[in-house]
Amino acid sequence: MESEALKKVKKKKKLKGITNKTIFYILLSLFGISMIFPFLWMVSTSLKEPGEVFTYPPKWIPDPVVFENYSKAWRAVPFGRGYINSTVVAITVTLGQVFTSSLAAYGFARLKFPGRDKLFLAYLATMMIPGAVTMIPVFVLLRVMPEVLNKIFSTDFWSSDLYIGSFFVGKPIGIDSYFALIVPGFFSAYGTFMLRQFFMGIPKDLEDAARIDGCTKMGTYFRIILPLSKPALATLTIFTFMGSWRNFMWPLIVTNSMELKTLPIMLASFQGLYTTDWTLLMAGSIIVMAPVLVVFILGQRFFISGIRLGAIKG
Repeated sequence: MESEALKKVKKKKKLKGITNKTIFYILLSLFGISMIFPFLWMVSTSLKEPGEVFTYPPKWIPDPVVFENYSKAWRAVPFGRGYINSTVVAITVTLGQVFTSSLAAYGFARLKFPGRDKLFLAYLATMMIPGAVTMIPVFVLLRVMPEVLNKIFSTDFWSSDLYIGSFFVGKPIGIDSYFALIVPGFFSAYGTFMLRQFFMGIPKDLEDAARIDGCTKMGTYFRIILPLSKPALATLTIFTFMGSWRNFMWPLIVTNSMELKTLPIMLASFQGLYTTDWTLLMAGSIIVMAPVLVVFILGQRFFISGIRLGAIKG
């Protein structure tokens, strides 16, 4: 009798576990559908004729399917130049930020100097300052920088327009330049914090062994720390690239020439004061979103590890 009762209890527990798991998967499925719903609507709208966007009931499958919206969107604004600008800015900012963050994180995690911890806390405190607050002083510095350099070197080079052949590259420095688009994004308190936490989890015995073999501190950084930190570096790379690619406010403020504008700004040109061409806007959004989607698919496993890294204690 006891064995029979035990079997019933086990069966009941198993049935309860299956029920809970089923409910859990149903909720996850509903959540996933709700998240992909806007994307499906965007794809559907990008293939419709303008008069079919706001029909009732909503028409999910376009009839006819208008693939020409993508070519129209591509011709409406200089997407080719926008892709060059966004690619150059995103890749350069990503490389610069990963390098500076890893170098600063190595200093805070391994080097001992007076006031190290206090300086690190002060560095972290900058994460609490909204970007809109620091945007104004950085803009003012960039605006006056060419004038100051022209006075120092007695030239007008720093405020003149530059060309590579017929390719306009903006000013050497200051507003409306690649310098303004790229250099302010080189530094990240979040990236430094995340990498420092990861570096502190690397055994110091490996560094001690490297120093015994005659490796310098910079040699240890390049040959020991960085190769062992590939998951953290990959995570920061993905976060930085995606953030730089979709950045809208800063490029909007520091660029005046259409030739230097990035893709998010060009995409906003489809929205007018009174009207919006929704079919071209959605087609353009697909064009702009494609590289970020590829990066996400290739590196999605690093997103979870990136969240975990923030909780690692040294």
